[in-house]
Amino acid sequence: MRVIRALNQIIDWRVQPKRIRSDNGPEYISELLKAWAENNDIILDFIQPGNPQQNGYVERYNRTVRYDWLAQFIFKSIEQVQEHATRWLWTYNNERPNMAIGGITPIQKRVLAA
Repeated sequence: MRVIRALNQIIDWRVQPKRIRSDNGPEYISELLKAWAENNDIILDFIQPGNPQQNGYVERYNRTVRYDWLAQFIFKSIEQVQEHATRWLWTYNNERPNMAIGGITPIQKRVLAA
């Protein structure tokens, strides 16, 4: 249900994707998510088990999260992690230049693409 809530929120903010690529985690292979995807005409595209390189963008993002902040702090509650993650994500998208997209921020790239 959390994955579906998050996907619905992303769709409200952006646009509905035609396809979602993910690993084979239990939250992504559930019958509930499969039914949601079918109802929304979205194809669920799973990488091969044991091949995280097939989902390189996500793996790179996860590594950035882990090394940029997650492994650097000791959190006392899940709320503290969520608050820190929200602030970090805003900085990541709005202030931190990304060399893979020409040294601009993701939000600048989105504006240029519009």
